[in-house]
Amino acid sequence: MREFRDKVAVITGAASGIGRALAEHCAQEGMKVVLAGINAENLKQTQLALEADGATVTSVQTDVSKLGDIEALAERTLSTFGAVHLLVNNAGVAAGSNIWESTWADWEWVIGVNLWGVIHGLKVFVPVMLAQDTEGHIVNNASIAGILSYHPSAAYQVTKHGVVALSEQLHHSLVQQNAKIKASVLCPGWVHTQIMNSERNRPAELQNEPRNKPLSPQQESVIREMYQALQAGILPQQVAEHTFRAIRAEQFYILTHPEYNPMVQKRMEDILQQRNPA
Repeated sequence: MREFRDKVAVITGAASGIGRALAEHCAQEGMKVVLAGINAENLKQTQLALEADGATVTSVQTDVSKLGDIEALAERTLSTFGAVHLLVNNAGVAAGSNIWESTWADWEWVIGVNLWGVIHGLKVFVPVMLAQDTEGHIVNNASIAGILSYHPSAAYQVTKHGVVALSEQLHHSLVQQNAKIKASVLCPGWVHTQIMNSERNRPAELQNEPRNKPLSPQQESVIREMYQALQAGILPQQVAEHTFRAIRAEQFYILTHPEYNPMVQKRMEDILQQRNPA
């Protein structure tokens, strides 16, 4: 997909961070943009900002963990613009720590948004895009955590590995059908976003009970280091630029941080040589 003007883009998690940067880039390319997000106020602010710059935009409050919301998003997209050419499954959250210390609510929320959200997006939108029989592209936002062997949040790591596998399955399935749609999986490293403040959008029914004991020094250290890494991360706009270059090149794996490549290679070598994970 190399021509973007007047084409239709659907982006989940579009009210902030990488999603908003991608929406802005789509608008700059002359695309019509459908913004999907959980926070209605932020979503509306993003829509107004894009419209002020002359973009053609609509927004739909969407909880990607709910199939009905994704179906409604598709219906709004088609009734408003009549087609979809670029789908970006971007919505994501982070919560919890290791496997046993993460709560059931942590697991349910993170899997619901990060993994089921992508499954819902693909299950609903891919048949629509195939039926159009036009060029298109799908980008699933995973993380560098999806191709490395460790992340402090077990649920986050599990879902991001799942998104990578799901995207690889999508790629092969589209190739087997000789489809005009291409796929990419985005695996960014640290990006200056609010992912560590995901709790602001956590549903009431999946809130954790108040903690009965303070965080351990180790937990506090991990959290502090993650906040610092986010603050020093690349800008979401840089991720958007990487992503559009990859779309134009029909590139599947999108890695934004080359400094992680040796760690990816180390994991691959551990697997091939059957060594314990480094």
